Amino acid sequence: MNAPEPGMPGNAYEPIHIPDEVWDRESTQEILRNRDIAGLFKIAVKYTGASQVRISTATGISQGRVSQHMRGQRQVTDLEVFERIAAGLSLPDHARMLLGLAPLDVASPTGNRGNDHQEQSDELKARIEAAAVVDPVTVMILATDTNNLRLLDRRLGSAAIADKMRAQISQIERAHHHAIRHGIRRDLAHVLSETASLAGWQAIDTCALNDAWDHHERAITAGREAEDPAVLAYAQGQQAYVLMDLARPAEAAEVIHHVRGTFDRVVPARLRTWLAVAEAEASATLGDEKTCRDALDQAADLLPEGDTDPELPYLALNRHHLARWRGSCLVHFGDR
Repeated sequence: MNAPEPGMPGNAYEPIHIPDEVWDRESTQEILRNRDIAGLFKIAVKYTGASQVRISTATGISQGRVSQHMRGQRQVTDLEVFERIAAGLSLPDHARMLLGLAPLDVASPTGNRGNDHQEQSDELKARIEAAAVVDPVTVMILATDTNNLRLLDRRLGSAAIADKMRAQISQIERAHHHAIRHGIRRDLAHVLSETASLAGWQAIDTCALNDAWDHHERAITAGREAEDPAVLAYAQGQQAYVLMDLARPAEAAEVIHHVRGTFDRVVPARLRTWLAVAEAEASATLGDEKTCRDALDQAADLLPEGDTDPELPYLALNRHHLARWRGSCLVHFGDR
């Protein structure tokens, strides 16, 4: 079957094959360098006649989100989504590398494209050199920016800062992806884990549960590289709330119980308190009154004075919060 003429729609399940010469154009390469997904989707429409449904089928992204991407209302930050887009649009290796992805043919990443190979090497060198200027002061600035976004979220709500959150995650990921020095990579991973956890909680708050899961996966991966049990435990504990919102409280309780057993003796007391009450909430949803009450009592014993801890800027929990949380748990059992 011949490929459709530009502007002519194809079958929704037909692979999308953009002509090779399109990838060699400077305008297309600029779109790739900028990770401009709207631009990429528009190229697919222009040169293959692909509909939004066809792009959705090819990339595994819902048609609604494809539409949002094409209108510039949503940005991609997840590497796995970039991979799906590259596969769905059949990007050749030199185009994949401009997008910041590894080539599929490692032995010959650009085939006979000697000039393109050099361009890719130059691009990678430039990105590594740009990341090399990231120092502890830069990391501190990024951490401060994340904390400011956290404060804005509490005052204005997540919708008001959604674009800023996406930009912040993207900026930290770019720096982390090409950082060489172990200490800087670790510190950037720490900031990324905190930022992704915040984005994940915001997504839970707006019922965007698939986004919430992806953000927490990013936070957990970064938390492991950060070598900080607190950010890792917090990200894993928060992800359990996605399961609760999916009406899977037994699995949520299992996750939190595992997190407590793994990290309970190595994280600060306020975080231990938060994990205990999270387990109590999951147990209350399950109707397990004994486990719920035991966890609430443990939380009350663990809670330190004050509202926050300097080492836990992402966690605010005091006796008033705990009292309200206790009440929301015990109401499940008709406790007056």
